[in-house]
Amino acid sequence: MRLASLLLSTVAAAALALPGLAGAAPVKIGFINTITGAEAPIGETMTNGLELALEDLKKQGVDVKVIRQDDTGKPDKAISAIEQLATGDEVTAIVGPYTSACANAVAKQAEQYGVPQVIPAASKEEITRQGYKWVFRVNAPANVYAKALIDAALAFGKPKSVAFIYESTDFGSSLSKVGKEYAVAKGLTVVADEAYQKGSPDYRSTLSKVKGQNPDLVFMVSYVADAILLMRQSRELGLKPQAFLGGGAGFDTAQFEGEKDISTNVFSVTQWTPDSSKASMEFAARYQAKFGKRPTYHAACTYTSMMVVGAAVKKGGADRAKVREALATDTWQTIMGEVKFEAYDGYNNQNHNAMPVIQYQAGKSVTVFPAKVATAKAVYPFPGWK
Repeated sequence: MRLASLLLSTVAAAALALPGLAGAAPVKIGFINTITGAEAPIGETMTNGLELALEDLKKQGVDVKVIRQDDTGKPDKAISAIEQLATGDEVTAIVGPYTSACANAVAKQAEQYGVPQVIPAASKEEITRQGYKWVFRVNAPANVYAKALIDAALAFGKPKSVAFIYESTDFGSSLSKVGKEYAVAKGLTVVADEAYQKGSPDYRSTLSKVKGQNPDLVFMVSYVADAILLMRQSRELGLKPQAFLGGGAGFDTAQFEGEKDISTNVFSVTQWTPDSSKASMEFAARYQAKFGKRPTYHAACTYTSMMVVGAAVKKGGADRAKVREALATDTWQTIMGEVKFEAYDGYNNQNHNAMPVIQYQAGKSVTVFPAKVATAKAVYPFPGWK
């Protein structure tokens, strides 16, 4: 009996000295996403990307427990979500949220609570320009969206003017602002600057004003429902520029792609394309097989963000400071190419990510710009409505 007790005591002491022997608890990661509300279709793709990342992290022996919060696309809900995750659930790191307004609100709280936040797809410029130590962004900021689209249009033709139509949110205002600045710098005349309240049932008045200016380019910044409605009503009114330019978000979704009568020949900028690498093609095939639809950049960005957080957790464990240090110093090879968070051009903890331009042709998105990665020739100018 004494020998048995001694052996049990020795094993218990070893377990305390070597946590892995006792089976350490999984590291808790918060995931803030738009699960319900107007942006739920994009939120669904992000959840799907997360699920594939969790499968791969498990294969790598990275044990994490994801605690999910729905911000409904509203900043006040996002703030409540991070307060619960950071102080109640005591997560080690957070992935998300999606929208710029929510991600910006959460970033301030992440900095306050000292919890690493990795943003997958929110583009507002200022998010990574506030000197935050705990906030990291995988996707490119708004100026890259705008530059890629305008450079593509100038490469395909000789437009002289551009009209901007955008929702009056952090996302829409930020992207349109840098877009207007870049358009003017490239010699284009901005003939319309129309902000709108998201979720309106009718944009005909705004579109009629734009049509009256006869712009060569129509640059739209919208989430899913508005992107589809704006294009439907553009068709109804016979708006026919040289090109429709969609600023990612709602324009790079399976829902928009499926609306063939209004999506055909529309350009969109994207953070990622399935044909960008062998790893991307494999990810796209897995996604298609599991979820029955093509992955958009929102899924790829979320997958990449979670894989990066998983790698940082593998290195730093449940220690927030060590995970932050890993995020700030390490480099990862991902389906989005090399990911490294750096300080440059006024940004802090910002990943460099080039953005290709796609166009919807024959019911599919194809990469058309830049030339070195193009898989199809662009249809330009817009041939008109059928």
